[in-house]
Amino acid sequence: MFNRIVSGSLQQRLLVLASALVLILYGLWVVPELKVDVFPDLNKPIVTIMTEAEGYAPEEVEQLVTLPLEAAANGLPGVSRVRSTSAIGLSIVYIEFDWGSDPFRNRQLVTERLSTLNRQLPPGVTPQLAPLSSIMGEIMLIALPLADASANPMAVREYADWIMRPALLGIAGVSNVIPIGGEVRQFRVAPDLTRLRTLNVSLAELEQALAGFGSNTSGGYIDNQSREWLIRNIGRSVRLDDLRNLTIALRENHPVLLRQVADVDYAPRVKRGDAGFGGQPAVIVSVQKQPGADSVTLTRQIEQQLAQLKLPAGMAKPVVLFRQADFIERSIGNVEAALRDGAILVAIVLFAFLLNGRTTLISLTAIPLSLLTTALVFKLSGLSINTMTLGGLAIAIGELVDDAVVDVENVLRRLRENAQSARPRPRLEVIVEASSEVRTSIVNATLIVILVFVPLFALPGIEGRLFTPLGIAYIVSILASLLVSISVTPVLCYYLLQRPAALGEHDSPLQRWLKRHYQRLLQHCLHHPRRWLAPSVLAVFVCGAALLTLPRTFLPPFNEGTLTISLLLQPGTSLGESNRIGQTAEQLLLQIAEVSHVGRRTGRAELDEHAEGVHSSELDVDLKPGRPRAQLLADIRARLALLPVGVGIGQPISHRMDHLLSGVRAQIALKLFGPDTDTLTMLAANLQASLSDIDGLTDLQTEKQTRIPQLQVRVDSARAAAYGVTPARINEMLETVLGGRVINQLSDDNRRFDLVLRLNDPQRDADTLAELLVETPQGKIPLRRVAEVIEADGPNQIGRENGQRRIVVSANTAGRAQDRVVAEIQARLARLNLPPGYSIRIEGQFQAQQHAMRLIAILAGISVVLIFLILYQRYRSVALSLIVMGNLPLALIGGVAGLWLAQAPLSVASLVGFITLTGIASRNGILKLSHYLNLARQHGLQFSDELIVRGALERMTPVLMTASVAALALVPLLLAADAPGKEILHPVAVVIFGGLISSTLLDAFITPLLFKLFGQRPLDKLLAAASSQSF
Repeated sequence: MFNRIVSGSLQQRLLVLASALVLILYGLWVVPELKVDVFPDLNKPIVTIMTEAEGYAPEEVEQLVTLPLEAAANGLPGVSRVRSTSAIGLSIVYIEFDWGSDPFRNRQLVTERLSTLNRQLPPGVTPQLAPLSSIMGEIMLIALPLADASANPMAVREYADWIMRPALLGIAGVSNVIPIGGEVRQFRVAPDLTRLRTLNVSLAELEQALAGFGSNTSGGYIDNQSREWLIRNIGRSVRLDDLRNLTIALRENHPVLLRQVADVDYAPRVKRGDAGFGGQPAVIVSVQKQPGADSVTLTRQIEQQLAQLKLPAGMAKPVVLFRQADFIERSIGNVEAALRDGAILVAIVLFAFLLNGRTTLISLTAIPLSLLTTALVFKLSGLSINTMTLGGLAIAIGELVDDAVVDVENVLRRLRENAQSARPRPRLEVIVEASSEVRTSIVNATLIVILVFVPLFALPGIEGRLFTPLGIAYIVSILASLLVSISVTPVLCYYLLQRPAALGEHDSPLQRWLKRHYQRLLQHCLHHPRRWLAPSVLAVFVCGAALLTLPRTFLPPFNEGTLTISLLLQPGTSLGESNRIGQTAEQLLLQIAEVSHVGRRTGRAELDEHAEGVHSSELDVDLKPGRPRAQLLADIRARLALLPVGVGIGQPISHRMDHLLSGVRAQIALKLFGPDTDTLTMLAANLQASLSDIDGLTDLQTEKQTRIPQLQVRVDSARAAAYGVTPARINEMLETVLGGRVINQLSDDNRRFDLVLRLNDPQRDADTLAELLVETPQGKIPLRRVAEVIEADGPNQIGRENGQRRIVVSANTAGRAQDRVVAEIQARLARLNLPPGYSIRIEGQFQAQQHAMRLIAILAGISVVLIFLILYQRYRSVALSLIVMGNLPLALIGGVAGLWLAQAPLSVASLVGFITLTGIASRNGILKLSHYLNLARQHGLQFSDELIVRGALERMTPVLMTASVAALALVPLLLAADAPGKEILHPVAVVIFGGLISSTLLDAFITPLLFKLFGQRPLDKLLAAASSQSF
């Protein structure tokens, strides 16, 4: 089939060239339209249910809200894990579905279940689904500073809520915009209970009057003069004076106005979160994107929208605190530079070997055609341009010319021989025959390269989502290069290698020098084949043993240029104190030369799907180039150690990936399960203390699930009955005046503000709570007559996972291999004695790494078997197939040595390098062995040292060229290993580069030696078979 393609291409030469030109032009038009992102789609299908239950303690939230939601979720098809957090007045349930499931179907399933829970949940409690967002979704943080003394926190927050947020949500691709900080304006009515008693006005009358304030009604329609008129009854008002003069009741024919019984004014909503920027108060706006949206394009649209928004007078200009597009552009730029530099190195190497501009040009044509073909496949399959797809192309860039190089080199050699022949044959016939000679070996080598990548497509979870696009890019580009080599390359050879001057008369000086020395060494080795094989076998066993001792990790650390620092105070700490300590942390960080911006988010924003208490702060730190990363992090930890906080340091995307793996924003998560929260807290504290001295374990901290102070009002039913009031009515009144109740919403120019009934803060003091007046049928009485006010404590939040209560001890690693740290942790956990009913589980990156490595090992073994079957189908000989596969252990030597020299751990990325190396290394043996068989069959050479030496010399140039271009094209990825975008590709390049060097150098001698020892009998059998087909 492939021979017919070659012949057909040469017969339709102009059509082939025209098609190639159209492909180039169309590809150049498509490339700018491809979506750009930092990584492929890593979104695990998760549905988040947020339920506000204001006034409920965590225990009540868990029992009344969270448990019914969990019970409904656990029965859904495809659910892999259910996590929840029950905090003060808030329940958040995370329902994780299997990878690959449809997120919209999942949301539909959850919505259907929620519709059946209305009767099981408390009145007024309505669960809501969080917007569908990407795991990489927080693409921008915008700070609105409040450092200016004239800045009004309410005005700035209104600008964020009612101008900036709607404008950004109107951009296609934005899923959510979450402001935090400043002050949310409310109309607050603070009743004076003494004046209410004096004027004999009840809270019920007050609530009823407020409920009707500021509303419009409809009067229907009337017909007048053949026209229909709409009747509107306008009662809406947002003026404080109108509210203050609202009539509440009528006493002795005199109206009682609201201002007579209550203080009415603007007041900030009770905050459960705040923000800061540069050590000063601020409003911070988080912009999240939808899955599949182009991050870079969306960021530019957001910036354009921000530039068009007009700022109110006296308001400081917004500052972009975090911009994910910066990391994306740096990463993509670095990988594109590696791709470009690799192509330049390929051109230099080819010309150094060939010293022929035309043959170099023919070979290099495969690069743009293959890359643009791959871009078209990206467009059709919906893949984006990201560091992994570009990384696949950067790894393949040297191999894209391999097929063309082998083809061109053989055509050039045959055309030279034909030109020197006494009876030259037609050039077209020579080109077809020369291409056919190497076609089978090229196709088999390409099939093997593709086959070894099959394990990548079976990887589950986040590692599969990362590396599958790399495999697709690699395989598509290699297949495209094969197509180019059997169509465009022969046509270009026909047109560009016509004149004798274009053929050259002899090898280049580099080729002659290499062949001269190689021939002498090979002849010497052939005299003592077993003596030279023994050291290679020993080296393979040594490197195999060394591979098992290498430190292991899941993925190399990223360099995002931004840090995410979590600060945890003791639960129960007030928001004001958290703000003060958070501002101090900001100021300490700003003293570091590498820090350019620091933003802080304390507690939880109103729309956020994370149940963070006011004791928790998250600092977003934007960095400038400077000291090495390890020194910088050590400096940050030393400065923050002065504060009474638990510190965790990570990066935005890395944190989200950790959260995706274990549900915790840390590399290692130790999860304790059991029924009692106090026991879990005690066990977690003991566990943290026992692990604190492990070398390489950093940021060790326990999830802040502890008891916080409470004021409990316990109503005495008997005493309440004596006054003719029910406990429920007392609790309802207390909820209104103490916690505050939203009675109404007032609209002002498309802005809505809550009208809240709530006591002033001085009247809510703990010391005066017992004297609070309670309405009864017998008149107003102090609360102490029907209830007891006691000081107690209770949990600040309750975490659950898969139906059990849970607490987490989290940690990161630094300065030591992660697998060794985890091994020491597991050894200490084995000595831990837990009470009955309690268990512990360790999760995190290492778990994904172990699972991925086991699966890759199994699938790689299957791939090796399939490689053997392909070779056996081609050569019909076990011995010849094993001779070709002898290159695989030779490649292992260089791969392991490369990791050792680079001091790189064994990760999923380096395993991908070994997979890639397996296919590349097989090519050398196939080219050499196939040429031996062709020389014996088509040229009549007998099995001898002369056959082996001639075949090795004639295949030395293509083998060296293909290996050299494949290896040197990786040099840009070897340099600047911690540059953004190269971190995850560096281990891949190290393994391939080292393995190519060892396999190419050793294959030059080992394959001829193995063929001499074991190749004669299979060769004789093949010669006895009546076939003229080339190998």
